[in-house]
Amino acid sequence: MSPRSASVNEELRRRSRERLLQAAVELVGEHGFEATTLGDIADRAGSARGLVSYYFPGKRQLVQSAVHRLMHRTLEEALEREPRTEDGRERLARAIDAILGLARDRPVLMRQHMAGLLQAEGFVQCPEQRRLAELLSDTVARYGAQNVSADYPMLRALLMGAVYAALVPGVPMPVPALRAELFQRYGLDWQMGVPPESESRPGTGDGDLSRFFATEQRPERP
Repeated sequence: MSPRSASVNEELRRRSRERLLQAAVELVGEHGFEATTLGDIADRAGSARGLVSYYFPGKRQLVQSAVHRLMHRTLEEALEREPRTEDGRERLARAIDAILGLARDRPVLMRQHMAGLLQAEGFVQCPEQRRLAELLSDTVARYGAQNVSADYPMLRALLMGAVYAALVPGVPMPVPALRAELFQRYGLDWQMGVPPESESRPGTGDGDLSRFFATEQRPERP
């Protein structure tokens, strides 16, 4: 049997990492962070348990990367859905709705994520987190910010604060109220984005996450 080409090995590694990310999101969303082990994630992904450490230093890093993947793909989907738009205010409204939608539809997962950010490691610098930052920075720029390097961190902080407020056990704030506050701050009309009363609101709470994790086999390039 001839050895696999470098491109085939790279594809197999990519698909293995994607399966681990998807499994982490699914299991933490179902059972919480503490109740989910690296072995559970490897088993759900169909990977060898020792392979997890090849891609990620530990469970916290894996879960953060997985949630950042879910966040940036959810954001991408919201920004690019039909009808497509280049209007900066509409794109910002969609971004706000996408992130608040995750807090509403995946509370266990997002609560665990917010708790993880308060650990000593803070943000995990990974491709998924960088892509999320790029999308939010681009959204701020299209909105018309004069100083993206200052306005992007402010938007990020406001979104994190809103997600935290929506998820505080015992005293959660309603997502529509948090949305209204953010929309007022940025001068956005209530009907922009996907208003809570919209019957056509895209669901983010469905169980199938496969569209966010590219585990399909890609053809080898000639």
